[in-house]
Amino acid sequence: QVTLVESGGGLVQTGGSLSISCAASMRTFSLYAMGWFRQAPGKESEFVAAISTGGGRTVYADSVKGRFTISRDNAKNTVYLQMNSLNPEGTDVYYCAGEYEQIGGIVITDASRYDLWGQGTQVAVSS
Repeated sequence: QVTLVESGGGLVQTGGSLSISCAASMRTFSLYAMGWFRQAPGKESEFVAAISTGGGRTVYADSVKGRFTISRDNAKNTVYLQMNSLNPEGTDVYYCAGEYEQIGGIVITDASRYDLWGQGTQVAVSS
């Protein structure tokens, strides 16, 4: 089966940095547009960042632009999210998502368009 597995979550202090990863099992990873979403307890999932199949285009939520960086290594079937200058926003679960996309340059920001989802990795920021 095709799976997405997030890793790298943990506890960091306000202003600190953390990098999380999403490892994909499929052979055709390079044909999947990827994205990151996060969800706080009791709240709706929100878009964080997205990247096109080849990594040439990226889109960020206004709340993280300038602080977060999404990237991918298709040779390793992995997408990353580098988070810097973390705000004291509590605990969130970050989810990796993927969608088969044969058209190059497409970035997906709508959660409903993604078919594949990982189990999530928890990131807690202490103030």
